[in-house]
Amino acid sequence: MTNPVPRLEVVAVSDGAPGDVWARLREAGEAAVREEPHLGSLVNATVLSHRDLASALSFQIARKLGDAELAAMSVREVCDDAFTADPAIVAAAERDLIAVAERDPAIRTLLQPFLYFKGYQALQAARVSHWLWTQGRETLAFHFQSRISELFQIDIHPGATLGAGLFLDHGTGIVIGETAVVCDDVSMLHGVTLGGTGAERGDRHPKIGKGVLLGAGAKVLGNIVVGDFAKVASGSVVLKPVPSGCTVAGVPARVVNCPTEAEPARTMDHTLAEVVYDFVI
Repeated sequence: MTNPVPRLEVVAVSDGAPGDVWARLREAGEAAVREEPHLGSLVNATVLSHRDLASALSFQIARKLGDAELAAMSVREVCDDAFTADPAIVAAAERDLIAVAERDPAIRTLLQPFLYFKGYQALQAARVSHWLWTQGRETLAFHFQSRISELFQIDIHPGATLGAGLFLDHGTGIVIGETAVVCDDVSMLHGVTLGGTGAERGDRHPKIGKGVLLGAGAKVLGNIVVGDFAKVASGSVVLKPVPSGCTVAGVPARVVNCPTEAEPARTMDHTLAEVVYDFVI
């Protein structure tokens, strides 16, 4: 039985506004201050004192990444420059917030991921580091990468291309290599690696299609395509291309269900079908 793996079309980050996310975030902040006045100073500083999401986001990234080597004010200036030059970065941050709200049953409001979820915060800082990378400012991009790794235990190379509407659930231990591409609406859990297979240089990392679900501890290695709406089971090691809409599992991974559900990244369904297709990909 065969199922061809499609050529993956790299999807650029969308610049469309998915809704009034900023208004929802402010409402959540106001409610939080009423409920817990002890957090009033934090919520006012990070959300309520700002005019829009871009301003709040640059403040939040700077608050997290600033240190003795690179002051928070300098980090914020870099973020503001990035957001002005490329508004799609903020649009992606909006879509990421919506993704968390849709896919994580643990959250109550948008304030939680914005203030506390390291997967969300690491993504937004990584988008700025990628912008620096595209501007040829590699030294500063690597500094951002280092701080993101230290703070959030998530290592995203600034050269990696990230789509919008991404959800890094828990986030701890995620590694994304330099030439990796992650298209829109992907969900991945802690311990996921998008890595190479050796010391080769050049284009050497995976290309993850739209709407893919990557389970906890999944390792996808090499310059291979994981097709749109595929699902990689937790703990799997993927060394060969994955057909669109299929589920793979095991070490090494093999196809166990094809087709799988329509949108695995949205449902976050990590279960496997009882009937499997026993062939190696």
